[in-house]
This record gives sequence, C-alpha cells and structure tokens, in this order.
Amino acid sequence: MSDHHNHHNKKHDHEHGHSHSHTHNANKTALSWSFVLIAGFMFVEFVGGFLTNSLALLSDAGHMLSDAVALGLSLSAAIFGARAATQDKTYGYKRFEILAALLNGLVLVVISVFICKEAIERISSPTPVVGKGMIIISTIGLIINIIVAYILSRGETKDNLNVKSAFMHVLGDLLGSVGAIVAAILIIAFGWNIADPIASIIVSILVLFSGWRILRESLNVLMEAKPANIDSRKIIQALKEIPEVKDIHDMHIWTITSDFPAFTAHLKVDINSDRDQVLQKAITAIEQISGIKHITLQIEGAEMEGHQENCCDGPVA
Repeated sequence: MSDHHNHHNKKHDHEHGHSHSHTHNANKTALSWSFVLIAGFMFVEFVGGFLTNSLALLSDAGHMLSDAVALGLSLSAAIFGARAATQDKTYGYKRFEILAALLNGLVLVVISVFICKEAIERISSPTPVVGKGMIIISTIGLIINIIVAYILSRGETKDNLNVKSAFMHVLGDLLGSVGAIVAAILIIAFGWNIADPIASIIVSILVLFSGWRILRESLNVLMEAKPANIDSRKIIQALKEIPEVKDIHDMHIWTITSDFPAFTAHLKVDINSDRDQVLQKAITAIEQISGIKHITLQIEGAEMEGHQENCCDGPVA
C-alpha cells in the first residue's frame, strides 16, 4: 500500500480519535450524573414500596436497581474502554462497551419477566396498597427519571449503544413511574388495588421489548454484522463508477464499537492507472456515502490476478 494511503489513514485516525475522545468524555459525564441520581433515589423507592405495599413501586425500584447496576457497568465500560490500544489488543478495549450493552439488555429481559410473573400472581389476589404514599414517591421517581433520560439522550451520547442501553433502562423506569402514578390515582379514587399489578405488567412488557432490541443490536456488533444504516450496494456501485476500478473483492464493513464503524476492501485497477489518485477517489466516495472514517483499501493491478478470494457481488460482511 502506498505512503499516501498511510498518511491518509493517519490523518483520519487523528481526526476520528479527537472526535471519539470528545464523544467519549460526554458519554462518561452523562453516565456519571445518571448513576448518582438513579442510585440515590433507588433506596427511597425500595423503602417506599415496602411501606405502601405497592408492587408497582417495588417493580419500579427493581428497575432502578437494574438501572444503577447498568449505569455503573456502562460507566465502567466507558472508563475501561478508553484504555489505549496494545500490541495484543490493537483496537484497545473499545468493545468492552458492547459487552456491557449485551449484559444490560439481558438484565432488562430477566427483570421484566420476573416482575410480570409476580404481577400475574398478585392479580388473582390483590393486596391493599397505600395510594397516597405511592403517588408521592412515584411522582418524585418520575421527575428523577425525566432528568436522567434527558441527560442520556442529549447530542453526541444518543448514538452510543452502551449509553443507549442505559437510556432504555431509564426509559423503562420512567414508564414505571407513570404506571405507578396512574395506578395510585385509581386506588385512591376507586379502591382498585388490582391497578397496581396491572400497571406492573404493562411496564414489564414495554421493558421486555427494549431489552430485546438492545440484545439484538449488541449481538449484531459482536457478530461483525454490517451496520444497519450503511448500504453496501451503494458503496459497491460508487466504487465501480470510478473508471480505473475493474473489480472489488474482500470487502468488509463492521463495527468496532457503537460509534466506530470500519471498512476494508481490495480494489483491482488498470495497471497503468495512478493508484494514489484512485485511492483518494475511492476513500472520498466511501466517506460521502457511509460516513465511515476508518477505511483501509488495498490497490491491486494485473499482477494480483488469481489471488482474490471473495467477490464483492456475493454476501458482504
């Protein structure tokens, strides 16, 4: 590969590194504040749930416990993931964030199933609930969750899968607080104690879907799947439109971590073409179509005939 290619990659790695560092710090700050707020209120809600005998409050507190663990894990992943690359781990520890997201998604699914089971059992024999205490605590919980959801959904933090998984936990809590408030109003107004477990079931189902989505996205990253927002066919078409390019093979698009997609490919070109010029055209085309910054291209001439392995017209990784 040419010196021009190496220089281009270094320049882009520097730009991407600066951008990634800025985003990473924003993620870490958002997760830190969120962890403090959620962990602090979790204790209040647990005590309130026991005193009022509310399953909706206890389920919301259970979600908050999972949030506190999830946020703590996500924060650890953000700190640990910032460690520099080594000779053994050439991409560093960035994928630790994806492992944290996977575990968070799994916890969401397990907790939602558990709360749903408890609520179904309570529907058959509703227990008295202290509605007034329930509504006060759940309203405070709603305010805390709105603040944390806002922190986690701002600007550059929203595209990170690790932060997104933490956000989905908090969104589940926010819905839990709303459900608890509605249930408390029905209990105070009509004495409908059954509203408490029904609210728990509705929230649990919503949380289950959120957990499943996070699980699926993190597994896709770990399986080296192509990012859903990138159209590989458009990239192939754009590369084939470069006059000097005769063939594309060994093309791979994958994600290192949430905001770090990567691209590699081999381009077969006319033997008399200016390879540096072809390289520049190809990199520009890929960036414009996909937004990918981490690009590695190998330019090949006729001397590489017979050495290609996978034609780009087949399935693309």
